Amino acid sequence: MTDIHYNEQALLEQLMICTEYVDRAERYELLGPLYRLIIPIYETRKDYQALLTCYQHLTKAYAKVIEVNNSGKRLLGRFYRVAFFGKAHFGEDEEGIEFIYKEPKLTSLSEISEKLQQFYEQKLGAGSVRMIMDSAPVNREELDSKLAYIQVTWVRAAPEGMLACSSGGEGSFDRAHNVRRFVFETPFTRDGAARGPVHHQRLRLTHLTAENWFPYVKRRIPVTECQIEERSPIEVAVAEMEGQVAELNEIVHAKTPDIKKLQLRLQGSVCVQVNAGPIAYANAFLDPTLAPMYPDDLVDKLKTTFKEFLTVCHAALTLNAKLISSDQHSYQEALEANYFKLSDSLSSVLGQPLHDILVNGNLSTTVTGVELDCSNA
Repeated sequence: MTDIHYNEQALLEQLMICTEYVDRAERYELLGPLYRLIIPIYETRKDYQALLTCYQHLTKAYAKVIEVNNSGKRLLGRFYRVAFFGKAHFGEDEEGIEFIYKEPKLTSLSEISEKLQQFYEQKLGAGSVRMIMDSAPVNREELDSKLAYIQVTWVRAAPEGMLACSSGGEGSFDRAHNVRRFVFETPFTRDGAARGPVHHQRLRLTHLTAENWFPYVKRRIPVTECQIEERSPIEVAVAEMEGQVAELNEIVHAKTPDIKKLQLRLQGSVCVQVNAGPIAYANAFLDPTLAPMYPDDLVDKLKTTFKEFLTVCHAALTLNAKLISSDQHSYQEALEANYFKLSDSLSSVLGQPLHDILVNGNLSTTVTGVELDCSNA
């Protein structure tokens, strides 16, 4: 660069400032690539004290990565889709445009909605703004032309190459860095209600692509592409069961077991409730009298997913038996009793014994008649 004084030292100083900000932003994974630019300069200069400082910082950063991944306590922000309606109030830059907003930490839907309402009422006048809190498509002909409308919907990031329903929470680095694809779900039924029985429950997935990638210099980015995918009731059931299997697998195979998370997920999975959860899906789509109504490939996929579900539930029960304290044996017995009750119910629907193949009688305790109270599961 010839027009301004910019040399290797100036670059180095800026990169070092960058490492400080990356650390403060808790994006520890970025320190490796940054130091791969910095370290060769110090090596050329034989500045061993600076190299020592670099490697010490990297050691602490990678230790932090392990810590926050195990604890799940890192909060890298939430994303919201915000749409503006009302030609009388919003200019061409906003009216009818959808934006993805990135909000800090655990900003809730109510918090961002209140903040937007207050901001635009100060700008447009008190009482002139109405918030649309559901994610259903907006019929603009039904809106009052005198009012400004803002629709806010929570969306989750769907990084390139990752499934939209794949695991990983808001503390996951991959879900908050270099993302521009987002998705949100809208449950619906053919009769117009949002919710219904499982054999009527459908799901609309709205996939959004932003103009640029987050993190960005602005807190909001316009949406440039929108694709809508609708799932049939049996596809909803398959996706739900696959999600449960993935979540349990992640908990079971974690390097550092989290017994609280394990027990909460176990209780929600193996408690048998009439017309709810896995049993409801099995009765609706796998009953021999009903299965012919649905595509064979989806029925087979759901059957396979149920077998995987029972397998991972058994693995979770076995892990829980190793982790529990002496005063939790009755709780373990209750979980096992509910597991066998669930597997028996699924076996009768599928027409084959499942837990005999999966368990081989190796659970840690002798199952008694104890049943877990599932009212709060």
